[in-house]
Amino acid sequence: MPVIGSHDFFLVALSILIAIAASYTALDLAGRIQAAQGWAKHVWLAAAAFAMGGSIWSMHFVAMLAFNMPGMPAAYDLTLTAVSFALPILVTGVGFQVVSRSDQSLTAILLSGLLMGLGIAGMHYTGMAAIRMPAALSYNSLWVG
Repeated sequence: MPVIGSHDFFLVALSILIAIAASYTALDLAGRIQAAQGWAKHVWLAAAAFAMGGSIWSMHFVAMLAFNMPGMPAAYDLTLTAVSFALPILVTGVGFQVVSRSDQSLTAILLSGLLMGLGIAGMHYTGMAAIRMPAALSYNSLWVG
């Protein structure tokens, strides 16, 4: 029996606003890493990683909450949800560290982008694994790859 889902467009719009505002904030913070010295450099890096990784997670989670399937209660495993929150923060921190080095080669930029992309994918699939509902989730390995 197919279940027809719907989206709360207010939450979808909120998700988009979170992505825009937090991305601007994170990239502004990341721009300060290279100019900083000593402990301040680490503070700017942590702030940028938390802003970018936290916004990636927040945007995704708010968008997941926006989706409603009538008659299909959903809950979230706290441990996996916490891992899905920490993962993009850690990975974007490494990505910002790589790209903030003084050489800023094309290789460093590509590596940073790859790391952030893998972090987003890891966050997504960990967050989806955290969902507890009376339905089976499955993925086509070809499309995931």
